[in-house]
Amino acid sequence: MSDVLATIRDKVHAGKRLSFDEGVFLDTSVDLHTLGELANVVRERKNGNVTYFNVNEHLNPTNVCVYRCTFCAFRADLKSEKGYVMSDEQIVARGREAWDRGCTELHIVGGLHHQLPYEWYLNVIRVLHDKFPDLHLKAWTAVEWDWFARMTGRSTKELLAEMQVAGLGSLPGGGAEIFHTDIRSQICEHKADGDEWIRVHREAHELGLRSNATMLYGHIEKAEHRIDHMIRLRELQDRTGGFQTFIPLAFHPENTRLSHIPKASGMMDLRVMAVSRLMLDNFPHIKAYWVMLGIQTAQVAQSYGADDIDGTVVHEKIYHEAGSDSPQEMTVDEIRRLIVEAGREPIERDTLYHEVVRETGKKWKQGRKMLALA
Repeated sequence: MSDVLATIRDKVHAGKRLSFDEGVFLDTSVDLHTLGELANVVRERKNGNVTYFNVNEHLNPTNVCVYRCTFCAFRADLKSEKGYVMSDEQIVARGREAWDRGCTELHIVGGLHHQLPYEWYLNVIRVLHDKFPDLHLKAWTAVEWDWFARMTGRSTKELLAEMQVAGLGSLPGGGAEIFHTDIRSQICEHKADGDEWIRVHREAHELGLRSNATMLYGHIEKAEHRIDHMIRLRELQDRTGGFQTFIPLAFHPENTRLSHIPKASGMMDLRVMAVSRLMLDNFPHIKAYWVMLGIQTAQVAQSYGADDIDGTVVHEKIYHEAGSDSPQEMTVDEIRRLIVEAGREPIERDTLYHEVVRETGKKWKQGRKMLALA
């Protein structure tokens, strides 16, 4: 064992923070099984033998987008046959479907439609919350919040507060991609940069909103860019404590302008997962998003640092249009079986990581709160 690895191992077992150089060393020079062993120490110290999942659906109200990110297969031009904008009736119908399925969360992200006003996006939250007040609305990436501010000339913090009153529950982690300007300038040069992404999440945390964080890997970035990304997230978490989970997102090149790049291997997926768990010592959870990783890799990831596998999903468009061959949805029974097969204990959670207990004749129970069937 090298002296560097021995030092890292001692620090991991002692619960001490790893440096940038140690992170790069782990990513580039340590074998996968050792990474998994070390990441599992942290994973089990924080979350024991539990793997979390939730019952959720996705809503992408429009795919029309002013930006042309090289990695995106979801967006459409205004006049494209592929482009769409959902009506209030369609949005409410999706909310009704989610509620009737027993969902506790609706995950809402979409395109930056340059002919739709900010009020249209606000209305999405308002109509859903009015109809389904107990359905948690996790909505709009930091890139979307930055776009709202540009449209309105108002501050993102003011807009966050306004949507919070309208029914916003938390923020997803999308739009982070890779923070480093050398990479971001090549894959998404016009949209909100890393500093703006960090600022939006800081402001959300200051308002009492929780959020997630992501990182898109497996394209043109290198280990030092990934570690830089994680450390910037770690620094914000030190300040606010508002992040709940980190989701490493594997790049899917199909149908994008980076289609010449090979898709990340399962070995790389597990490596990034393990390094993420080791570097993000102040993040409570690391999620293996089965839609992007595939079911088998997401299972194995539960021994490589991950303690969450996401949920039932339903209606996921963004990654499937980029070539993801995972199912469009999974049932609760399927998710539980996969977690048990991975040697973990399945626990259903809501968006804020409260345990959800379902009982016969009831929709779901969270702590002392009981909701009757809709």
